[in-house]
Amino acid sequence: MAFLDRARRAQEEFDGRLRTFGHGKYGRILRMARRPTSEEYVKVLEVTWLGAVIIGSTGFLLYIFFSQVGPWFWANVLTGL
Repeated sequence: MAFLDRARRAQEEFDGRLRTFGHGKYGRILRMARRPTSEEYVKVLEVTWLGAVIIGSTGFLLYIFFSQVGPWFWANVLTGL
């Protein structure tokens, strides 16, 4: 089979899937979906930003602990046990 025939068949399969995409199991969800209002969008951004800050600051504090306090703690406190 020539390359062009395989490419044409792949394109037709892809186009067929796109034609039936809105009618399958995701069709109802896509029909019910709507664009968020600006208030909803801002609220999602705030929550996402807050989560990123919490996760980032937790990682930064762990980094500082294990790079600065951790070696001293392991050398001085745990060797006396």
